[in-house]
This record gives sequence, C-alpha cells and structure tokens, in this order.
Amino acid sequence: MAFSSKVALFLLACIFLISGIESNKHGGITLDLIHRDSPDSPLYRSSYTRYERLTNAFQRSFSRKSSLHRTYKVTNSGSGSFESTLNSVGGEYLMKISIGTPPVEILGIADTGSDLTWTQCKPCASCFKQKFPLFDPNNTKTYRKLSCEAELCSAVGQSGCDGENKCNYEVSYGDRSYSTGEMGTETFVLGNATFPKVAFGCGHDNSGTFNETATGIVGLGGGDISIVKQLDKSIGGRFSYCLTFLDSNVSSKISFGANAVVTGPKVVSTPIVQKSPSTFYFLTLEGVSVGKKRLEYVSDVSDYNQQAGGGNIIIDSGTTLTFLPEGLFSDLEAALVKAIKGNRVEDPQGVFQLCYELPSTGEFDIPPIVVHFSGADLEVTPGSTFIEVKPGVVCLTFVPSNDFSIFGNLHQMNFNIGYDLVNQEVSFLPTDCSKFE
Repeated sequence: MAFSSKVALFLLACIFLISGIESNKHGGITLDLIHRDSPDSPLYRSSYTRYERLTNAFQRSFSRKSSLHRTYKVTNSGSGSFESTLNSVGGEYLMKISIGTPPVEILGIADTGSDLTWTQCKPCASCFKQKFPLFDPNNTKTYRKLSCEAELCSAVGQSGCDGENKCNYEVSYGDRSYSTGEMGTETFVLGNATFPKVAFGCGHDNSGTFNETATGIVGLGGGDISIVKQLDKSIGGRFSYCLTFLDSNVSSKISFGANAVVTGPKVVSTPIVQKSPSTFYFLTLEGVSVGKKRLEYVSDVSDYNQQAGGGNIIIDSGTTLTFLPEGLFSDLEAALVKAIKGNRVEDPQGVFQLCYELPSTGEFDIPPIVVHFSGADLEVTPGSTFIEVKPGVVCLTFVPSNDFSIFGNLHQMNFNIGYDLVNQEVSFLPTDCSKFE
C-alpha cells in the first residue's frame, strides 16, 4: 500500500475516533418514565377504578398549582427563604437511576419543577418507610461530602455548616413534606452511562406525604443544582420526554444527550424565558384557537403575567391539568360551547367548568384546539382535551386560574418534547409515544 494511502487511512481512523469520543461525550440515554398510576408503577393500586385514579390526579394538580404559585411569589418577594425554590413533592412520573460504587438503584419522582436530587440515607434519624434499601455512604467507594466552599453548596439555597466544613441542606415542600441532611457527590448511573461527582442530597431526616415505593426526588428543573445542569457537558444541555396516554400499556420515555435531540419537518419550537425562580421553565402563551377562531391572550395589568419579556406560563410534567388565565379560559369555553353540539351537564365533582354527556355511540366530536406559544402552534390531541371523568360524562381538561398558568402533562401527551438549555428553547414533535424508542 502506498504511503499516501496509509496516511489517508490513518487520518480517516482518527476522524472516526474523534467522532466516537464526541458521540460518547454527548451520548444518548433513554429510560422508562413511569406514570404513578400505570400498572408498571409500584404506586399502582389495582383496587382503584380508572375514575378514582383520574380524580386523584386532578386533585394533585390543584395542590401542585397552589404550591408552584407560592414558590413563585416567595421567590419574587425577595424574602430569601430556602422554600422559595421548592414546591409540591407530588410528581406524576417516576424514574430509576443508580448511585454509588457499587451502584444502588433508587426510584425517584422525576420532577421538572424541582432542582435538588436527593434520596434517603443511612444513618436515618427519621425516615419515611421505603421498599428499596436506604443508601449507605459508608458502603460506596465514590461518596464524598460537599464542602461549604463548593459552588454547588451555595446553589442549594440556605444551608448550614458544621465543624467539619460539611454542606448541609434543608428542603421543605408545599404539602409540609421535608428532607434535611448533607450534600455529597457520588457516581450516578443512568442507563448504561456513568457520571462521576454528581452533587445530591443525602437525607437523614425526611418526612411527609412520600410513598414507601419512592426514595426521593430526581430534580429536572432549570436551576444550577439540577441533574440536567450538572450533566450539562455530558448531555449537551438536552433532555426530552415522550408521554404516552394514561390508558396506554406502554411506559413513557425520558432521554438525555443525543437521544434528546428533537428534529423533523413538523417540529415547532418556543423560547424558554429566563425568570425567577430559575427552576421553572417559563414559556410565552399568546392565545388559543378553536377551529379557525383564534382567541388572543390579553393580560390584565394587575396580573403577574404582565411582565416584560414574556414568560407567562410554565410547562410542567408534574401537573396533570392545564391552567389558563381566567379571561382566556372564558373565551375558550364560550367558543367551545358555540362549536360543540351536545347535551351540556354539570361536573358531578365540581372540578370542571365545561362537561357534556357522552353520546351512546361513545364518540364525542370537538373542533381542533391549538395552543399558540411564541413561535410554536401546538394542536393538542382530542383524547386529552376532553376526558371521561365518570361513566357517560366528558369534561374539558383546561381549567381557569386567577394567579398562575401551567401547561400540564395531559396536553403534552403524544409529543416528543425536547428541552435545549444551551439554545434556551423547548421543541414539540407530534409522536406516537407508545412506539417511541
């Protein structure tokens, strides 16, 4: 073989090697994202009917919305309380990760509305009951306590230091749950990918409304201490999820790195607006369409939404319902009443504003509903817009709010939704999430 040919082959090999290193650096990871009411979830209760599960999810939505709004208000009041960065612990999805060397599997609540990842640890002064073994820092080779001078220690919020220069954390949630302990770094394993020196909370005193099948929180928010921000260099600042319908027998998926790149001719994207708290993913809602009739969102001057730079709604995987500003909701309700031919009935639970009797055919026809974000028009799936809340009654899953707007997970279902924290945007691609790999 000629010398020039050998050189060419050598250079080509180098290119592939470099390409492989870069691919691994931003390598793709995809994990199951388990809805708490799925038969695959350890929280699943076979004795509950479908309607009871839905009722519980709706109730959690209202509790979570109140807590998220409280977080927003406290953060922007300048009180400096550590509670200003925290919200309801009641998430809707669970994910498994492993920590330590050797690795120990934990099942955490995957929460886009929280930053800090924490799990219960030995020794435990007061812990809620859990089925998984408690994480023991003494049984791993890679655990290190986080010092008070560490940059990530200050990112936790209010923390205390003891004589050992140990960074302590203290978090409380809107439902009076709490966790206190020490901050440490440890090796995290997500799928087949290993990430060293990830900061997390090792909880020694934890209590509240936690279920025994969960061991803590996996923080997917936008703050510096979140697992997404900490793994930024490895995953390229990207994560995504694809949520299946509630009645699906297939788990939803969450992806990081290369697998989280959302592309295709039908992709629409909208900017993430930087506001306080940085945990939340603020988007700008411009209006809603019913069929061909577009309803513009006009903010009241006294409304928190009336702030420069947009960012008047958050997108949250942990809230089931979508909460719209009262004025926009009223316009939406009126447009739907005019467009839908059916027998309107009262919601027996008193939760929803607009309900109809389900025809004997089982088919309920509604016009297309499009949510208009800045730069992105999103036609939500009809199966999530009106849901049968009791036998023979379907209700609109948009609800009014006079204080805080949330784009909930029902209207995110069957979209591959990508979060790009480098370019600060959220992308949506219509997808059959039951077939997502």
